[in-house]
Amino acid sequence: MDHIVTVQDAVTAFADFMEPTNAELDAIEREMPVILADVELLDAHIVTLDRTPTELDNRRTRRARRRALAARVALLNGEAGASLPGGAA
Repeated sequence: MDHIVTVQDAVTAFADFMEPTNAELDAIEREMPVILADVELLDAHIVTLDRTPTELDNRRTRRARRRALAARVALLNGEAGASLPGGAA
């Protein structure tokens, strides 16, 4: 007979004291435009999984890809600007 044994880390990994810190929540908030743009891009790809993409599907995918890239650039530019000393950009 095999005994089922729980691993203590796995049991306590989602305990109440393991909430995200304010810094982690702020990082998620800063990255939210990128996350939403990526979701939009995935939606555009999912629509075309079971059919041949139409011209409208291709435009939607290109537009979503541009938005995702723009969101990433904006995030990186914001982080670079915030890390410069003296407020110089």
